Amino acid sequence: MAISQYRQENQRVYILHTYPFKETSLIAELFTEQFGRVAVVAKGARRPRSSIRGMLQSFQVLLANWSGKNELKSLNGLEWCEKLTVLEGNALMCGFYLNELMIRLLPRDEPYTELFHFYHETILALSVGEELTIVLRRFELKLLQALGYAVTLDQDEDSNPIIPDKIYRYEAEYGACDLTRTDHGIKILGKTLLDMSKDFYQDKETQQQSKQLMRYLLGFYLGDKPLHSKQLFVDLQG
Repeated sequence: MAISQYRQENQRVYILHTYPFKETSLIAELFTEQFGRVAVVAKGARRPRSSIRGMLQSFQVLLANWSGKNELKSLNGLEWCEKLTVLEGNALMCGFYLNELMIRLLPRDEPYTELFHFYHETILALSVGEELTIVLRRFELKLLQALGYAVTLDQDEDSNPIIPDKIYRYEAEYGACDLTRTDHGIKILGKTLLDMSKDFYQDKETQQQSKQLMRYLLGFYLGDKPLHSKQLFVDLQG
């Protein structure tokens, strides 16, 4: 059940995305610690002398004040909360990818406090140069689990323990099963599923297969509309 948000002050937030609204304003999609995804109007934020124009930056923890009873709130103030976080190069592209995933998948006005903390840790990991492949797989899995999607990794669809050296077929909303049970989903080694369940991604085969699995699962839940950030990353890679 959504929490009442008529007036909130000093709430920790991240900016997921901004876009123009009317002549001088912006709409900002916030990811908040206590209220999940919240859309606010930053009135006058496009004016050169706006006090908050330079603060509407992604990947920074901010303190925000907003008010309003409707789905679109009014942003009343922003303050810096922590030291500046810098994402560069491929890490920056990964950050845009994570933000777009959340805009596409997270419903508005529903709290995801644990996910907020994990997102915060993920942004810090990107900023200090941790291996991008591993950082992304961890967050993708955490996001789907936070949304309530069943991503069972240590048992097959009949609740039998996963066998490390067995090849399974993994199907969205069902899980792993014997290759003879279905033609849907993707093939994956049992060891990969067990590694993912233990948050262990050091094995190169696990990295490759977990990427294929998460690409398949996210595609299933996102539908046919492509991610702009992923295409941008491909274009930049040439």
